[in-house]
Parts: sequence; structure tokens; C-alpha cells
Amino acid sequence: MFSIPTLTTRGALLPAAVLLPLFLIAQEKVDLSIVNRIRSEAFENSKVMDHLFYLTDVHGPRLAGSPQYRAAAEWVVQRMGEYGIPAKLEKVPFGRGWTYSHFEAHMIEPQYAPLIGFPLAWSPGTEGTVSGEPVLAVIAAEADIEKYKGKLKGKIVMTSQPRDLLMWTAAPGVRYSETELAEMANAPDPGRMGFSMPGADLSQSQQRPGSAPSSGAPGGQPRGNFGQMRQLRAKIAKFLAEEGPALVIQSGSIGDGGTVFAASAGSRDKKDPIPPPTVALAPEHYNRIARLLDHKIPVKLVFNIQAQILEDAGNDANVIADIEGGRKKHEIVFIGAHLDSWHGGTGATDNGTGSAVMIETMRILKSLNVKLDRTVRMGLWDGEEEGLIGSRTYVKEHYADPATMKVTTEHGKISAYYNDDNGSGRIRGIYLQGNDMAKPIFEQWLKPFSDLGATAVTIRNTGGTDHQSFDGVGIPAFQFIQDPLEYNSRTHHSNMDVYDRVQKGDLMQAAAVIASFVYNTAMRDEMIPRKPLPKPHPSMFDAPETPAPAKPAPAGSN
Repeated sequence: MFSIPTLTTRGALLPAAVLLPLFLIAQEKVDLSIVNRIRSEAFENSKVMDHLFYLTDVHGPRLAGSPQYRAAAEWVVQRMGEYGIPAKLEKVPFGRGWTYSHFEAHMIEPQYAPLIGFPLAWSPGTEGTVSGEPVLAVIAAEADIEKYKGKLKGKIVMTSQPRDLLMWTAAPGVRYSETELAEMANAPDPGRMGFSMPGADLSQSQQRPGSAPSSGAPGGQPRGNFGQMRQLRAKIAKFLAEEGPALVIQSGSIGDGGTVFAASAGSRDKKDPIPPPTVALAPEHYNRIARLLDHKIPVKLVFNIQAQILEDAGNDANVIADIEGGRKKHEIVFIGAHLDSWHGGTGATDNGTGSAVMIETMRILKSLNVKLDRTVRMGLWDGEEEGLIGSRTYVKEHYADPATMKVTTEHGKISAYYNDDNGSGRIRGIYLQGNDMAKPIFEQWLKPFSDLGATAVTIRNTGGTDHQSFDGVGIPAFQFIQDPLEYNSRTHHSNMDVYDRVQKGDLMQAAAVIASFVYNTAMRDEMIPRKPLPKPHPSMFDAPETPAPAKPAPAGSN
């Protein structure tokens, strides 16, 4: 038997009943013997890089709608089966698929040079070799459409503004300092937040020297009003489709040193026009061509692209896998990451790493040979890059439509959803997404991993990934804080998003931390506390062909 101490404030005695919940939270249970076993399995018998090899070198890239995506999803089902974990594919409505099988780009006059780049998604191939002298026609506003109307048919058109590339003065790869983590863990000043709810995202995208803001807008223009930007993109795409240039060339939106950041030119929506063949080039090569044209020196380029738009591919599906629980098996602990990627690289850090870590988490939990109270479910999501399509579809079908907020019986059975999608970096903590009730719980769960750098619990939000689909309908949903590494400087949506840019030890640590969180959630007497249900609201991603918001550059990135 134990006694409960009482505290006084301003001379008043606080009753023991008020302090009881605080005392119980402070005594949050952590089974250190299980944590020890999880760490041992994660570090001494890791399979995480083998998972990543198959997701990237074998099946990457995994563009939503592509045959490569489907092959990767089927491989995950097979791998889960090898571990004795039932898995299945659940269809996702997506639209057009796309794939490419050949890319050549050369400058042959005034001197020969191979060009670094790749074709943009949902743009067709060239149907053979296209050659000729390019013209610079920067199209970044509606006035530019009128300026070039009727002048571009059959031409090789460069539509981006050349940009200055400055010397790097900071390391391209960074980790959070203890000072930065401590600052992140502090709640923002409520008087300066400018938001009505706690934990609103205050992060600002930081670009390293020499890079333009990553907007996805034609011509590399800064991010403005999202809706206006989307409308302008649609108008420019329609103009180019009607104008009929032989080829469109863009500069990589950010980056340098041969790293090309780019994504799509066309639309997955079958109602939208198909654009001309479109490529992105390394900014150094793009700039060289532009300087030659500016000096009136003839330039001849040669391209050969083989690409295929798939109108009815049927390649899209989420991967769902369960480790069935015991006495509370109808309650769910959900983990997830997006399986799809862009196609410039092999989709390693975005998000082969998150998918590999979640596969490894399931393997580790299965290896414990302990019957978990709650069922553990893994979702590897399709179409995240196009607007959280896979996770939104799943949440709407199983839990609630955010537009009506009429919840299903399944909604109340989810204890928590944990997401991994911020690159290759080790876990340094967790975003509470405004759920301050989970703070003392997660602080206890992180303590066994303080020697591995996982310490921060922050009330702040983070966005641009699949936990938002769950949080948006009132399910406790969390994204882990990860070291930035090279995510924003080199790999995110680029041709350098490949296996070699991944840090093995960081993935091993992440799998250990997440497996421990999942175990604790599955065995906890109560489910994770919930915020009040949100009011009905239209999803910010409901508009067709709206890309997912860019994941904010972590503090300390360049």
C-alpha cells in the first residue's frame, strides 16, 4: 500500500483525487526487459537495409501508378508472409499511371556534352530523336502565356529562369544539436502563434545558399498562395499542351552540383490534358545553354525519351499487414509510411527508409514471440506524393469522412497512429501534433533511448505526410522528429535519392524506437488520450491534382 502526497498552491491544499491522474502518468510503465530485447534485435540482427535494397535497387523508383510501384507493393506482401505476418493490398483510386524506360540528353553544338537530367512524370516520350536549337521562353505568369502564344509549336523550349548558384558555406548534411532539440521541445509563445489551436506549425522552410525556394511552380518561382499557384500551373500546362512544342526543358527547382530536384509535368487526372515531352536538367547544364543563347552562339541539343502514360494500369494499392493481438485484439496500434516515391532517383530517403523501418518494426515485434494485447497494423501508403491519396482513402473508408465527421465504429478502436517520413535521419523525438495529453507518456517511453539521442517531445505540429490523414479525423497521430541529414539539400525529390545516401545506423535506431513505442502502446491499459473531434471540414487535399505540401525543412537545415 502507498500514500499519495499532496501539494499546496497559494496556501490552498489540492485534494488527493486531483493529483491521482498526475501521479499515475508519472508512473507510466516501461518494460525495460522488452526494450532490451527490442534493442538487441534491432542492432544485432537488423534486416532494415535488406528491406531497403529491395525497395530501391530492385523495385525503385516507385512512382504511384507505375508497374514498379505495384511490384514493390507485392514484394512487401511477400516479405511480410516470410515473417509469418498476413498482408494484403487494398485498392486505391488514383488515375493515370506513368513509367519511362529510356532517357538520352546531349548538347552537340558548340561542343559535345552529356546533360544530366530526367523526364518529368505524366509527360510522353519523344517518339524517337528530337534535335534542334532551343529557345528561352520563361513562362511563370499569365502574361507570359499571352507573350508566347503561337510561337512555340515544334520547338525545344526552355521555360525556367536561369538562377545564380552560390558557393556552399555550410555542410549539406546536418544533425540537430541539443540546443535545437531543447528549443523545439519548448511550446511556442501562445501570444505569438497566430493560430487558434496549440501546436500549430510554426516552421519556416529554410533553403541553403544557392537554392531557390522549392515551390513546384514553373520557372522555380517562390511559393505563394497555394490555390493560386495550382491554378497558374493548370493554365500553363493547358497552354503548353495546346501550343505543341517538341520538348519542354526546365531547370531543377533547387539544388546544384548535378543534383536535380523535379517531379511532374502532367496530371494523373484523366480529364486533364497531356503535356508535351518535358525534362528537368541540372541547373549548371541548363545555365550553360542559357548563357550560350544569350551570347547568340548557336546551340544544338539532342533528346530521346521513351515514356508511357498508362490510362488504365490498375497498379495502385495500399499495403496493409496485421500482427493480431490478444485480449484487446479489436483495438489497433497503427504504424505507417508512404511506399510511393518520385522517379528521379530510386525513392530511398523519400520514403524507402520509412517503409523499410516499418517493415523492420513489424519483424522485430514478431520476433519477440510475445502476444501483444492490441493488434498492430502497418499501412504502407500509395499516392502520398500526390496529396496523401492512399492514407486519405483508407481513413475515409474505415474511420471518418472529414467533410462530415461521421465516425465509424472502427474509429474509436485506434489507440494511435505513428508515421515515419522525414528521410534517413535517426529519431530525435516526436511531434505531439497539439496533443499535450500524450507528452508525459511519450517522455517516459523515450527515456530508454536517451543514450541514442531520442529525447525531444514537442507540442508543435509537422505537416506534409500521412499522419495528417488520421489527425484530421481526430485519431491520435504522430510523426517522429528525425535528424535532417541531407534530406533538404540533396535527396528530397531528386536524382540523388538513392540507397547510398542512407545512414544504416540511423535506420536501425529508428526501428528500435518505433518498435518500443508500438509495444508500449499495444500493452498499455488505456489507449492514448485523444483530442476533441474536429468539426466537419473539407480536406485541404480534395482538389484534383493537388500535390502534398512540401515537408518543412527542419530547423538547422541549410
